[in-house]
Amino acid sequence: MSNFKNKVIYQIYPKSFNDTNHDGIGDINGIIEKLDYLKELGIDMIWMCPIFASPQRDSGYDIKDYYQIDPIFGTMDDLDHLIAEAQKRNISLMFDMVFNHTSTEHQWFQEALKGNGKYKNYYFFKKGKDGQLPTNWDSKFGGKAWKYVPEFDEYYLHLYDEKQADLNWQNEEVRNELIKIINFWLQKGIRGFRFDVINNIDKRSFEDSPDGLGKQFYCDQPKVHDYLHELNVNSFGKVNDCITVGEMSATSVENCIGYTNPANQELDMVFSFHHLKVDYVNKEKWTSMPFDFNEFKDLLHTWQVKMQEGNGWNAVFLNCHDQPRAVSRFGNDQQYRKESAKMLATTIHMMRGTPYIYQGEEIGMTNHYFTDINQYRDVESINAYHILKDKGLPEKEIHKILQEKSRDNSRTPMQWNNAINGGFSDVTPWLQVNDNYQTINVENDLNDSDSIFKYYQKLIRLRKEYQIISEGMYEPLFIDHPSIFAYKRYYQNEELIVLNNFYAEDTFVDIQGIEEYLILLSNYHEQDLKNHLKLRPYESLVLYKK
Repeated sequence: MSNFKNKVIYQIYPKSFNDTNHDGIGDINGIIEKLDYLKELGIDMIWMCPIFASPQRDSGYDIKDYYQIDPIFGTMDDLDHLIAEAQKRNISLMFDMVFNHTSTEHQWFQEALKGNGKYKNYYFFKKGKDGQLPTNWDSKFGGKAWKYVPEFDEYYLHLYDEKQADLNWQNEEVRNELIKIINFWLQKGIRGFRFDVINNIDKRSFEDSPDGLGKQFYCDQPKVHDYLHELNVNSFGKVNDCITVGEMSATSVENCIGYTNPANQELDMVFSFHHLKVDYVNKEKWTSMPFDFNEFKDLLHTWQVKMQEGNGWNAVFLNCHDQPRAVSRFGNDQQYRKESAKMLATTIHMMRGTPYIYQGEEIGMTNHYFTDINQYRDVESINAYHILKDKGLPEKEIHKILQEKSRDNSRTPMQWNNAINGGFSDVTPWLQVNDNYQTINVENDLNDSDSIFKYYQKLIRLRKEYQIISEGMYEPLFIDHPSIFAYKRYYQNEELIVLNNFYAEDTFVDIQGIEEYLILLSNYHEQDLKNHLKLRPYESLVLYKK
């Protein structure tokens, strides 16, 4: 098993990273071209969102062939070149495996539509009940989770888009196919796997749900653990230097302990999202409200402590391809963009868990704030727009919600320099570049000794230098403080105190014996260590004692 505790993983959204073939879409060669930049940042592994053959209905999360590279990204030779060049820089590659569903264009589903019994059993085809759908479950992307097939007078299950048919993991043949896919890519040199919505794979009870969501029938069902163990021992578990992470939908701490406790031989770590729903009104995503800081703290503290108690492991993050930009969401992307971006980074990187950096996060990229529905490309956002419109919400309100919550906020092209389209492409990109690229870009950050990029370099370096960061225990501090998110880390005879001011006003905190500590890291240049300590707007302070 790889030591993943001192590693830092960088997520790339390939469509938006770097375009080298002048089609407005990022590609594999674009990643190769920027490997030295990633080496300079200091990361250990690149997680790429799916680059498999796909109709791109859901930006590649609708796979039609797990063994082929989508031509929009390049060829298998390009991938081999990327693997080899990354290895030269001691960087490994993590693939994004979408095993809950396939595209309806996948050969298996196409065979199912022909009435082939073997492949129909790869999916869930069900008769309706009393003239109704098989169940009342909602799709995550709007509407119901069943699509009618007139030829069979049956419906197939799609928890996500109707072009994404859910796989039947009860079928051993399906599981063997998926094991075969993992082993193919291991042989190619891939050394990490992120499993998309993997806790949804055990579906055995098809009943109506009181709330219409249906989650109690497919989230964290008992067999998920068995299926992951089977996958582990027959594929990636045989390889010493492989790292795995599961994306967990509506999960629980208890289950995630089970998924990641090494004794169970399932996964190395998990993504959970509870802390990223603290700005949802009544837990509904497509709403607008300031984030609930107390809930945010409580959730992060709870997951840190409980996963520690159960010997589980978190992937720690605030940004990814499915979330708006954290600096716009939890920080201040105007007056205190640099300070708040560094503060948020400190909060995450000093925690117990493996940090993930999402492309552009390391230079403080912000939400785009689109003003027209035609500017969006994300199927979920476009569906949400029409649903909200049908509900009678005013156009202005709908746009405010989309500006805050759309996944396209994180998918705007990477901002490399102040050239046209931020240096991402010399032609019109598939998604509009953020207008602020002339000031917020990689080139500017590399030339600024006090940049967000340089701060991320320090954070990564500290994780490798100090075992207390990668291995230490976690203890919440100042739980009731209205502005500060704080915790202690301890390991052998060492201690860390991590203090983060989440607001644009000065705040104070009392720390007895502060004179015994040294400043390991701060996002301000000077600090007067006093027992009655002042933290300035969005200030971070990491104190170390040996």
